[in-house]
Amino acid sequence: MQPAEIWQESGRWSVYGQEMCRFKDRHGREFCLGPTHEELVTSLVRAEVRSYRQMPLNLYQIQSKFRDERRPRFGLMRSREFIMKDDYSFDVDEAGLDVSYKKMYDAYTNIFTRCGLNFRPVEADSGAIGGSGSHEFMAIADSGEAEIVYCNDCHYAANVEKAEFAPIVAPEEEAKAKEEVNTPDCKTIEDVCKFLHLPVDHSVKAVAYTSDKGLILCFVRGDHDVNEIKVINATGVTEVDMAPAEMLAAAGTVGGFMGPVGLEPKKAIVVIDSTVMNMHNICCGANKVDTHYINVNPKTDFVSAIVADIRLAKAGDPCPRCGGKLSAARGIEVGQVFKLFTKYSEPMKATYLDINGQEQPIYMGSYGIGVGRTMAAVIEQHNDKDGIIWPKAVAPYQIIVLPVNTKDEASNAKAEEIYNKLTAEGIETVIDDRDERAGVKFKDADLIGYPLRVVVGPKTLAKSQIEVKTRATGEVVMVDVNGDYLTEIKNLLAKTL
Repeated sequence: MQPAEIWQESGRWSVYGQEMCRFKDRHGREFCLGPTHEELVTSLVRAEVRSYRQMPLNLYQIQSKFRDERRPRFGLMRSREFIMKDDYSFDVDEAGLDVSYKKMYDAYTNIFTRCGLNFRPVEADSGAIGGSGSHEFMAIADSGEAEIVYCNDCHYAANVEKAEFAPIVAPEEEAKAKEEVNTPDCKTIEDVCKFLHLPVDHSVKAVAYTSDKGLILCFVRGDHDVNEIKVINATGVTEVDMAPAEMLAAAGTVGGFMGPVGLEPKKAIVVIDSTVMNMHNICCGANKVDTHYINVNPKTDFVSAIVADIRLAKAGDPCPRCGGKLSAARGIEVGQVFKLFTKYSEPMKATYLDINGQEQPIYMGSYGIGVGRTMAAVIEQHNDKDGIIWPKAVAPYQIIVLPVNTKDEASNAKAEEIYNKLTAEGIETVIDDRDERAGVKFKDADLIGYPLRVVVGPKTLAKSQIEVKTRATGEVVMVDVNGDYLTEIKNLLAKTL
């Protein structure tokens, strides 16, 4: 629970959006359930740090976060309460921040590698956290909510919300006279272009949003899509949602036939993708039902507008680094790192005295791992028809010892001996001494996904053997109980992921 005052100091109280859970106490004072903790940690540091000699400084915590998600779903993937591992770095300058950021980037890379994840660090938008540099760590999974694009020719990778593009320059054409044409029942770009016998890359697609600053009308090339995050960044609004029909009518336009010609800018914020401004003799809506313009030339015919890159990346687009083609994949965001610079320290007056006794703002970084999300991502990538296959670094227990018949004293005694020796070696081990049929125990062990299963039964003990099965591969090894079975089990565990 955090007081509104520190969020008002940073300027985020009024702009964070509806994801923040806000309330008042009995005295009418405002509070929130922390969706993130930059303000709280900054207020702590400004009360404790006085000199450059106290930095670099890193503060860690594992803490609950609360966000009033619009659509909580997918279990641990998107919930209103979740656990995060946080870190906040504090440095005397940008060079120090770069060092802290790189250390945390490398640490997260090592963590997710040890978790057995197939992941990619991708360039990302900083969103509500702020700052101007960020990477997300994306676990590749078909079930992931986020989409990423990456280049196979270079190391570029980015969330589709972040991927930036230079304007596409269309071939020169001789300007034609603008015409208004009737386009009955043509409400999609495909319908219009088919009716008018025009290529889609000679058309303009329109999307309308409502925001805390009113109506926003966005225009991109017909074969492109609008990136909502880029629209938010270009207009400075808090969030956007699809605009209702009545808002369009009040602005002098109509759904399916919106266009950037003849609009009244005072009634809407108009945002045009930079690629559109390089087009010639294009088709766009005429802001009247069943009507479009053809032969429109943006530089002379469009209303005054914000021109920015608002295009959503997709597979096949050119790589912004090397020009190669981008590929796409879905991912689960398991962690993110941010360069905050002085976004919080300046408004909240978190300063230090430098070597010359001059007051300077502290440079900050923010870093987080979604604990539950990481666990869910591991399960998404490591499973089969029988259940979970835990990598040993994150398994609830690395080995399960399973006596087949709990009524057999020799089996129970040997199982207890193996369990105690493995535990004494520091190996996370559990023993299934339930009075259940062997098949039930085997099924549960596979379902939970322990990396190694050690089975002790009267039949194998009669041969002085125990059975060790690797969950990931299904490989079964018979181990001599009269030999150095502890070393053999440890070697088999070392070979597993």
